[in-house]
Amino acid sequence: MTRPTTYLLRVLVFLLAVGVVTALLSPTLYQAFCNNPYLDGLIIGILVLGVAWNIIMILRLIPEVRWVNILRHPREGLTTPPPPRLLAPMASMLATHDKGRRLTLSAPVMQSLLDSLSARLDEGRELSRYLTGLLIFLGLLGTFYGLLLTVGSIADVIGNMSVGNGDTNAMFDQLKTGLAGPLHGMGTAFSGSMFGLAGALVLGFLDLTAGQAQTRFFNELEEWLATITRLSAGGLQVGGNDASVPAYVQALLEHTAENMEKLQALMARSEETRAQEQRLLTALNDRLAQLADNRGEDHLQGIESLLARLVQESAAGREQMAADIRNDLRLLARTIAASTPGTGHSAS
Repeated sequence: MTRPTTYLLRVLVFLLAVGVVTALLSPTLYQAFCNNPYLDGLIIGILVLGVAWNIIMILRLIPEVRWVNILRHPREGLTTPPPPRLLAPMASMLATHDKGRRLTLSAPVMQSLLDSLSARLDEGRELSRYLTGLLIFLGLLGTFYGLLLTVGSIADVIGNMSVGNGDTNAMFDQLKTGLAGPLHGMGTAFSGSMFGLAGALVLGFLDLTAGQAQTRFFNELEEWLATITRLSAGGLQVGGNDASVPAYVQALLEHTAENMEKLQALMARSEETRAQEQRLLTALNDRLAQLADNRGEDHLQGIESLLARLVQESAAGREQMAADIRNDLRLLARTIAASTPGTGHSAS
């Protein structure tokens, strides 16, 4: 499976670009921050939390990918990694699996594993989405709060203006002093919007990247599980009727299928053994010819006893294989016969 390091590198490059832009605009951003340091500080804190969470969402996929790769391609002497967290149900199921047998899953089990993994991945992304929406909300909250300060300050300026003795310079000085409040309110409004929307933009990209990494992991895991999934007989129909095969018949069919796979492997090993015996008999024949030329009666008697023993073991192995095949065929016949009464039609 593909490691999520590519997506992690993409996040780091994006954060580096954001840091460079922030450094270039630091004087302007500092002035905007000073307009309302409490609200803007809260927005920046939530932004840092969201960045850390999205990075964790990508990093948590690395041990999961390593565990699946070791499971797919086991190697002797390789240290078994700790059980994963996202794939905990699958790890629990495989803990009781017989390592001497080929790993197979039924279609319902595969679907259950994928649904569990999808729920866990969505649960992790819900916090990131909430933080993104929270930044937008805080930006709008800062905007409305700043506008309220602006409206109130303008009302105070207009109410406190007085012509007095007609000195225009004094009136303009009073107006200049009074406009400091509305300008501060406008600065609060625009700084809150800027920090909130910019933070939401950053978290949106990080959430998109983390989602792509999780989707890649989910799709590759689904493709691998599809290769080890065996279609069950639950959806099979007998005799053209709409009724499906009963559960116990399905279990018998699956057990028979496993036994047939074992028989296939046994027959393959038997074929290899037969070829090895053939090579051994050929070598013995050559040796007998040499001994016949040398007239070694004692050696001929020993070889004759070995040949007799070899023939007996080969015959016993063939009889055992034939017995296993007869037992499995008998089980398959009972299974098919058991499925016939549930449909009301005879199996063709």
